[in-house]
Amino acid sequence: MIYYKTNEEIELMRQSNLLVSKTLAHIAEILKVGKNSKQIDKSAEEFIKDHGGKPGFKGYRGFPATLCMSINDAVVHGIPSDRVFTETDIVSIDCGVVLNGFYGDAAFTFAFKNITPEVRRLLKVTRESLYKGISAAVIGNRVGDISFHIQHYCEKIHGYSIVRELVGHGVGRNLHEDPEVPNFGQRGKGPILKDGLVLAIEPMVNLGVRGVKQLNDGWTILTKDGKPSAHYEHSVAIRKDGPDILSDHSYIDESIKKNDEIVDISINL
Repeated sequence: MIYYKTNEEIELMRQSNLLVSKTLAHIAEILKVGKNSKQIDKSAEEFIKDHGGKPGFKGYRGFPATLCMSINDAVVHGIPSDRVFTETDIVSIDCGVVLNGFYGDAAFTFAFKNITPEVRRLLKVTRESLYKGISAAVIGNRVGDISFHIQHYCEKIHGYSIVRELVGHGVGRNLHEDPEVPNFGQRGKGPILKDGLVLAIEPMVNLGVRGVKQLNDGWTILTKDGKPSAHYEHSVAIRKDGPDILSDHSYIDESIKKNDEIVDISINL
C-alpha cells in the first residue's frame, strides 16, 4: 500500500531529514585517519539523541548500530567495527532517524585524501546521478522514469554498473514503505507519481561489475569483484511544483570544507 503524506506530515518529515543531514555533517567533521567506524557510530548516536531524535536503524530487523558504514567494496549495510580508516578509504554512510513519528533517511559517500582519480570520478558521477533521478520525480511520471534517468547516466554515459539487488523505497512512518524505487528500469513503467508521495532515492553504483555478495554477518553487501562502490541518498517529496528534497547535503559539504582529511566532491546543481 502506498501512503501519501499531507502538507503537515511532509514538514514533519523535513525536520526528520534535516536531523539526518546535520548528523552526517557532524560525521564529516570528525572522520579522521586512524579513527574507526565504531567511534563514529557512537558519536552519531549521541548527536541524534541530543537533538531529540532516536536512531532509525539501530534494532531495525536486528541491525546492531546507528549507522550503516560501508567501506570501499562494501556497497551498503556495513556494520561499524574496530577497523581504522586509512588515507585511501571511501566510506558510504547511511543514516536514519525517527523524529516526530516519522523517519528521515539519507546517505553520503565520504572519501579520504589519497583516493585515486578513478574512484573520485565514481563518487562524482554517483552523486550526480541522484539528481538526475530526482529531476524525474514529478507528478504524472512513473517510478521507472526515476530509475531510467539514474541507470542511463551511470551505465550508458559513464560505464559504471548499477546494483540490481538493492533499491530505494517509500518512506514515512515506516522506514521502508511502498513503492520500491530501483536504480534501473524503463521510462513509463511502475507506479505513477502523485502529490504527497515521499521516496528515498538512493543510487548504489559499482566501479566494476554489478554483482554483489553478502558477508556472513548477515548484513554487509560487497561487490563481487572487490572494486569500490558509491552510495548517495535523499528523501524526496513529490509536489505540485516539482520534487521537494527533504534532506540537505549542503550541510555535509560545508563540514567537509573544515576537514582537510576528506576530499570535497561537490557538484554543480
